[in-house]
Amino acid sequence: MARVTDFSAEAKDALFAAGWTPGRRVDIADWCARLTESGVAVHDSAKAFLAEFGKISIEFSGKGISRAREAFSIDPSLCLGEEGRFFEWGQLIGKIIVPVGELDEGRSFLGIDEDGAIYLVVDWLGKFGSGCAGIESLVLGVAPETIYDSYPKS
Repeated sequence: MARVTDFSAEAKDALFAAGWTPGRRVDIADWCARLTESGVAVHDSAKAFLAEFGKISIEFSGKGISRAREAFSIDPSLCLGEEGRFFEWGQLIGKIIVPVGELDEGRSFLGIDEDGAIYLVVDWLGKFGSGCAGIESLVLGVAPETIYDSYPKS
């Protein structure tokens, strides 16, 4: 569970404005059922993250710390149909990456692994950080660490 002190003042303000509060819990049963039906193994880290940050949308743009700030939404239903992409990237890094939302109005997807690391999932793979640090990076416009700059050719 995230604490207010886990975030900078700027990130905290943005999260509060989007409806987040410490200890917040949303019902994730429908998301988990839909992901499971589509073949995704929803691990405990994803469940905890979605219960706390699910349905949070931050709608802004502009200059960030090391990349532009982009709107994002924590809602795994926005990733339905893309499960194979998450599975394949997860296979490459030896992790289970569960879809959790989208970035930049669906141009990119967000996922989380069993250790709580938040990923940018597109035709390349980046990592924003784990848990609160990952959320902070999304809010403040911190570029993800590149894990793979393109999908490896077989």
